[in-house]
Amino acid sequence: MRPSRTLVRITLAVVTLLVAGCQRTTIADINADPGRFRDREVTIVGRVVTSFGVLGEGGYEVDDGTGRIAVITTRGVPSEGARVRVTGRVSSGISFAGRNFATYIRETNRHTESSR
Repeated sequence: MRPSRTLVRITLAVVTLLVAGCQRTTIADINADPGRFRDREVTIVGRVVTSFGVLGEGGYEVDDGTGRIAVITTRGVPSEGARVRVTGRVSSGISFAGRNFATYIRETNRHTESSR
């Protein structure tokens, strides 16, 4: 029995939506045009290069091979060298002469793999 064309089209549409929803953003893309990403939720994947925390809050810097960006968290910080997948909202701390400085991500979700 062959699947109907409608079923095939629905399946393709669902798969396309799932793949589009799982797209990652590169740090280079965010740093190149922070205004485009401001207040939008993004997901990045990379290695933690520095981290600091006090009483469960803090920040860390992630390098995905295209650039680095700071991440602010209220859930404790991952250790340096850990590979992380971070989802959060992009914010800019300072704007001057049409340029954004101190672009960062406010973490909403994180998955950490073991460090090497």
